[in-house]
Amino acid sequence: MSADITAEDAGISWKLTALVDRSAAEAALAASVEDSWDSDLVMSAHEVEADRYDPMNAGLWRIEAWYPRKPDKALRATLKKMFNGRPPEFELEKVEPEDWVTLSQQAVEPVRAGPFHIRTPEYPAASDAIDLVIPASRAFGTGQHQTTAGCLAMLGYLRDRGLRPRWIADIGTGTGLLAIGALKLFPTANIIASDIDPVCREIVDENAHGNAVALGQRPGALHYVTAPGMDHPALKARAPYDLLIANILAGPLVELAPDFARTLMPGARVILAGLLTTQEPRVLRAYQRQGLRLERRIVDGDWSILCLRMPGW
Repeated sequence: MSADITAEDAGISWKLTALVDRSAAEAALAASVEDSWDSDLVMSAHEVEADRYDPMNAGLWRIEAWYPRKPDKALRATLKKMFNGRPPEFELEKVEPEDWVTLSQQAVEPVRAGPFHIRTPEYPAASDAIDLVIPASRAFGTGQHQTTAGCLAMLGYLRDRGLRPRWIADIGTGTGLLAIGALKLFPTANIIASDIDPVCREIVDENAHGNAVALGQRPGALHYVTAPGMDHPALKARAPYDLLIANILAGPLVELAPDFARTLMPGARVILAGLLTTQEPRVLRAYQRQGLRLERRIVDGDWSILCLRMPGW
């Protein structure tokens, strides 16, 4: 972090921007909402959209933060703590003092995805869509990225096709948005969501509460577990599933294909996302080897969202 600070900068607020990997973004966001948090720094994050001119940044996360005065030792100490002693190199931009709070609140604009309207609490609800509220301070997995929005659109497609799944798993749930969206469409389903990152438990609980979704192990409620892939007794006990959602990355999707296939009932659907269009053939082959067949695909920019079907009823 570097900037030329002068006396005339007094009273000027600052915007900080950096690119980090997902785990670093999640850890920083989790730190920023802890009860002990006492910094004036306001932070949000979202996944970088694939850029055909800069593909190396696909899959990274953009941290955006606002600080109400010139960068100082306190800010450097805060960033060092948030990033476990290794903060990224931030770009600094001066902003007018009266604008920085507004900018922080509007960092994540509402998204329309299929039957859903995804927004932060600062925006009004939409009367013509299913409203989902995800705070910007927990912005990863809020629907901003094409993969999340595409999964929500695919859920709407399945609902419109008459599908009424009773046993649903959302693997790599992040904020819980896809599981919450699935419950809004299929309110009597049994839904379990999982993520490998333990910080997601609190995030999922808060977002479920904020969207009037019950927590628990009963129909119409969301059950969360921390687990890598399908490796949890609760995930195994609930199988077989008639709908499985996995918005993760192409590599893990390929590796998990046999585990996913073993948990599906005949006729089940699988929604896969987190893969670039260039990675789609490899992912498809992995699932076709397990007997699944492509039913529908959504392409948004450089990203593919796939719906596959297990043969059967």
